[in-house]
Amino acid sequence: MSIKILGSGCKNCVTLTENTEKALEELEMEAEIVKVTDFQDIMAYGVMSTPALVINEKVVSYGKVLKPKKIKVLLEKQDRGEGYE
Repeated sequence: MSIKILGSGCKNCVTLTENTEKALEELEMEAEIVKVTDFQDIMAYGVMSTPALVINEKVVSYGKVLKPKKIKVLLEKQDRGEGYE
């Protein structure tokens, strides 16, 4: 599973990273979290507001800090091969 946090490294980006790590830990899942800070790379995802969470190259959230509970739901759906809608 590929997980990326898009953002400048701001407080909200750090919090989203921490919440994602917590969700992975609670689910006993392993995945590398890549922090994408380059503006051009972020724009390539079509994201205008950060932080953003990308799972397997699909933007699943942007412009807000998700709680671990919500991230767990998204990770579980991905693990089952379901969509995000």
